[in-house]
Amino acid sequence: MKYILHAPEKLNYSVQLPASKSISNRALIIHALEGRHLRPDNLSDCDDTKVIIRALQDNPYEIDIMASGTAMRFMTAYLAATNSGEHIITGTDRMKHRPIGVLVDALRRLGAEIDYMGEIGYPPLRIRGRQLEGGAIEVPGHISSQFISALVIAGPAMTNGMQLRLTEGVISRPYIDLTLCTMRDFGADVDWTGPDTIEVKPQPYQPKSYIIENDWSAASYWYEALAFNQHSDSRIQLKGLMDGSRQGDSVARYLFSLLGVKTQFETTELGVPTTVRLKRSPMRVPRLEYTFINQPDLAQTFVVTCALLNIPFHFKGLSTLRIKETDRIEALIREMRKLGYIILSNADNDLIWSGDRCEPQPEPVIETYDDHRMAMAFAPACTFYPGLIINNPHVVTKSYPLFWEHLRQAGYNIEERP
Repeated sequence: MKYILHAPEKLNYSVQLPASKSISNRALIIHALEGRHLRPDNLSDCDDTKVIIRALQDNPYEIDIMASGTAMRFMTAYLAATNSGEHIITGTDRMKHRPIGVLVDALRRLGAEIDYMGEIGYPPLRIRGRQLEGGAIEVPGHISSQFISALVIAGPAMTNGMQLRLTEGVISRPYIDLTLCTMRDFGADVDWTGPDTIEVKPQPYQPKSYIIENDWSAASYWYEALAFNQHSDSRIQLKGLMDGSRQGDSVARYLFSLLGVKTQFETTELGVPTTVRLKRSPMRVPRLEYTFINQPDLAQTFVVTCALLNIPFHFKGLSTLRIKETDRIEALIREMRKLGYIILSNADNDLIWSGDRCEPQPEPVIETYDDHRMAMAFAPACTFYPGLIINNPHVVTKSYPLFWEHLRQAGYNIEERP
């Protein structure tokens, strides 16, 4: 399946963004640990959240989380730390090559019974659930924040709680902070007790009515679309976002202010979802340098945006992109070259564009590599490349199932071909 894209001349659209899958997935595991009394409201309808809902509701012996890294990490810790019986947890071929050894090792040290069903260090896993003793452990903090979040979410269910020390640095700290805040919302006693140490007390979660805000990661693609549109009266309204959001990707509003898109909130009342109004501005920086160690999911958006706006960049802190749905660093280099941009990476954790160009392909076809963010980050590029083709476009269901329908409503022409 392919989509052929043409952008409208003008944008004037109000978007009902999807709920945050990051918050949804955390809230669902916490909801299960507290006894499933009050289900969170405004849950995401994306694939990653649906697989967690199905696993918790159906409790099958073999749990297939498909391509969801969050579900793999969170469900592994949940199954290991509860009296849930024996399960096998597996996923796609790509998931079976995404490392999980750090999390498994940590859970084993806490008393979990987990066996590898194939290659050591990777799914699938056999897990025999039980209440864990907990205690003090050390875990490398530079590999994936999801390992850390999975552990601390399960901490209140452990007999002695948990004292977790992170070694070798901490990446994506806003995602860990988001986890701690969500846990506290449900009554957990958890906090940083030092720059690299988290303490979780053995205090059970409490039932609570809980509303999930909408997704700042999804918002970034609409910022990008407006940044590309040349009509002076173009506007975008984004519904359900919060000023002062705990989502790390809310930094997109500040970065896009440097790229010609200004943000205005209808209300700045703390904790209240509102409508965000986006407006174009002629002011842009001549070059952008930023370290995405705390917001790696925004990297694809800003690589495409800056290059097409002719803004050279140096983006650092991207080491985790190698172990996402695909190797996002190599995927970006390959697909941007199709559009005529020579992107370099002189290490595992950076991407650089100094303005170097090459001959673009006459009819570029963007491969998505089973990666939802590749599809969504490249879609607005049709503003500069009319007729841009996106292969396997339905990968967006992983986080934003209505993405293409929303583009159509905004005026994009999308032609479907086999």
